Amino acid sequence: MRLREYQDFLQAKTHEGDLHGFDPVWVPSFLMDFQADLVTWATRKGRAAIFADCGLGKTPIQLVWAENIVRQTNGRVLILAPLAVSSQTVREGEKFGIGVGRSRDGKAASKIVITNYERLHHFNPADFVGCVCDESSILKNYDGSYRAQITDFMRKMSYRLLCTATAAPNDYIELGTSSEALGELGFMDMLGRFFKNDTNPTVETKRRYHGEVPAWRFKPHAEIPFWRWVCSWARAVRKPSDLGFDDGRFVLPPLNEVIHTVKTDKKPDGMLFNLPAIGLHEQRQERKRTVEERTELAASLSTGHDASVLWCYLNNEADRLERLTPDCVQVAGSQSDDEKEEKLLAFLSGKVSRLITKPMCAGFGLNMQRCAHMTFFPSHSYEQYYQGVRRCWRFGQERPVTVDIVTTPGEVQVMKNLQRKAKAADVMFDKLVALMHDALGIGHREMGTESMEVPTWL
Repeated sequence: MRLREYQDFLQAKTHEGDLHGFDPVWVPSFLMDFQADLVTWATRKGRAAIFADCGLGKTPIQLVWAENIVRQTNGRVLILAPLAVSSQTVREGEKFGIGVGRSRDGKAASKIVITNYERLHHFNPADFVGCVCDESSILKNYDGSYRAQITDFMRKMSYRLLCTATAAPNDYIELGTSSEALGELGFMDMLGRFFKNDTNPTVETKRRYHGEVPAWRFKPHAEIPFWRWVCSWARAVRKPSDLGFDDGRFVLPPLNEVIHTVKTDKKPDGMLFNLPAIGLHEQRQERKRTVEERTELAASLSTGHDASVLWCYLNNEADRLERLTPDCVQVAGSQSDDEKEEKLLAFLSGKVSRLITKPMCAGFGLNMQRCAHMTFFPSHSYEQYYQGVRRCWRFGQERPVTVDIVTTPGEVQVMKNLQRKAKAADVMFDKLVALMHDALGIGHREMGTESMEVPTWL
């Protein structure tokens, strides 16, 4: 095989992210230096993911990216966003002079159209040349058919952008969802290339992972190539200095996480003592058994603040909190989209001072920095906890943020699991940032292209 043919063969095996875009035709002055850098990179890539922390300006970044696609192609771009985020994006567009039309029925209101994820079935992908998934980490929270619908909608589009703060905060293989949506490696192809399945882990593997063996783990020597591959189509930014820029005013205020442990005299059925809950079933029973004590404490903790978000997971938690908390609104999954949005906007505008909801209803995308206090009942989902906290604790927040975590003695394992996932998220971002500038993917070096100088002594 000739050298060039062999190099082409190696290139075909690299799965290196290709360039599908163009040089930006418009980089406005209102973008900060690191934002302009991200827009330029994403526009040239054409299909890219930006994992930028809350408050770093993902909205202006995606709006300018979409405007570049419109000016270059004269086509339309669709932005998919969580509920109530659409209104925020339209207002941001007005502020920056970028026309954004909101649509609920599939009709294109302007060149840049925004809608909620739940209304995607009204739209025809043939009407758009590009698509933006705002808070794209929400994709993996939908069931498989819904996620497939979103991926299929973008499949033939030339330009795609994913924007989120948390790509996969505690499970690396979830990055495959983003990869597949961008037209990179499919989810199963990614698993086959970089990971192995430990259905029967060895004693050494159990020791290495402290007994908690993941279903999939890196193949030997595959970890660094995996992160280089991710960096070929994604950029991760926690602060501007991650891209080599000055952090300036992007400094987070203090975050105070306070754990409150409530006790109950109610014993589990058939038990003489309250023991730590082992397994999901016992943890759910513990949560249901202590709902009165936990909600009473959470409601009382919120009363001393001018604004507060009370996060919960069970319907009876939300209903009890609503009865115990003055000047509040509850946003529930059973409500219509219009009712949810009306109540969310009432809280965001200051008409009511307390919001009671679940992370799945309002934990993604919304800017709640008018509020500096929240209460949380812990769960195993680090992403939902992280996203909920970052609604208030974000760049632009000028006050210290307090998170009151209300738990029970039986939920010790839940807290340990949450803390373990928090560490895993830090590791993921550290690796992404460390390899971010090496965007060549799993590349190769051309060998034999340099001439050799014969030593003078020969």
